[in-house]
Amino acid sequence: MIRAAAFAAERHRHQRRRDAEASPYINHPIALADVLVNEGGVDDPNALCAALLHDTIEDTQTSAAEIEALFGARIAAIVLEVSDDKSLPKAERKRLQIEHAPQLSREAKLIKLADKICNLRDLLAQPPADWPAQRKQDYFDWSAQVVAGVRGVHPGLEAVFDEVHARAGELVERQPA
Repeated sequence: MIRAAAFAAERHRHQRRRDAEASPYINHPIALADVLVNEGGVDDPNALCAALLHDTIEDTQTSAAEIEALFGARIAAIVLEVSDDKSLPKAERKRLQIEHAPQLSREAKLIKLADKICNLRDLLAQPPADWPAQRKQDYFDWSAQVVAGVRGVHPGLEAVFDEVHARAGELVERQPA
């Protein structure tokens, strides 16, 4: 698992989050693994390695073949399940996430759930400066649609998602005048 974290850190080394602090991107995959382990009690090494690697194919020059060679076919398959096809328009990628969520493997569903938890928490705590309240609300609404497709995989993490999602009202309250 440490090898997956090191690989992800190397691949994301020049990337920054879109928050006001431009925090290092690697914080995001580490947060996913943290949610899975410490809030969900997940100890499946394939799920945890794939969580650390979940954005490498989508957001870096990493190929599925490279992930497979380094981490095995199962981890590569999970990473592919949660990777968007960046050649498609954004609206289509979002639609496909909703459509494909129910068919994901158990590991991919866990990663998708943790990803949405982390992204909503980030939107509440450190949103991109250029996102108006409506865009944030739209992301909250879309995330709930994706999570609806993975329900049943982990009731505890689903409850965490529901708690974070219920805080959507804070998006408007924090919006500058």
